[in-house]
Amino acid sequence: MNKTIDDLANRWLKRRPDGLSQLESRVLQSTLERTTISRDTNKAVAFHQTFGDRLADTIARIGGSWSFILGFIAFLIVWTAGNVWLLTRDAFDPYPFIFLNLVLSMVAALQAPVIMMAQNRQTERDRIDAAHDYEVNLKAEIEIMALHEKLDELRHSEIIGMRDEIVRLAEVVKRIDERLARQQSAS
Repeated sequence: MNKTIDDLANRWLKRRPDGLSQLESRVLQSTLERTTISRDTNKAVAFHQTFGDRLADTIARIGGSWSFILGFIAFLIVWTAGNVWLLTRDAFDPYPFIFLNLVLSMVAALQAPVIMMAQNRQTERDRIDAAHDYEVNLKAEIEIMALHEKLDELRHSEIIGMRDEIVRLAEVVKRIDERLARQQSAS
């Protein structure tokens, strides 16, 4: 069973080998070599991340958490309570809290692009995962087709074997009939 990528491409993908993508060729090659194709895409992504990427992901993870939201609400309550009731006369930021608005605007101005960077990286990770999933699924389909082919070959060889056995048994029955016929004609 000496197969090539060309044979597999024609048989299982119903395409010419020159029409295969690099990914499909790699899958067929791994099928021929009987090697695995799955890998941990998280390691590959983590290997190429810069410090800024990791920092942006951390900020996005923290900024998008309930802990951050509840902590920020607590901060706002403390800020407003402190400036309205506790520091009445010597309030650091009296009502309408202009300095607080400035701080909130700066946090939003910095946090939004960082979260967008993290989302862009997540989108890229999703693309990598989708390509890897396609690769693994294609390999699984090819392996299933190969198993079907092997089962069909086994079934075919069993049918041929049964046919040969039936022919042999028919010959034995024919010889027995001939002997019985000779014995009956002799008696």
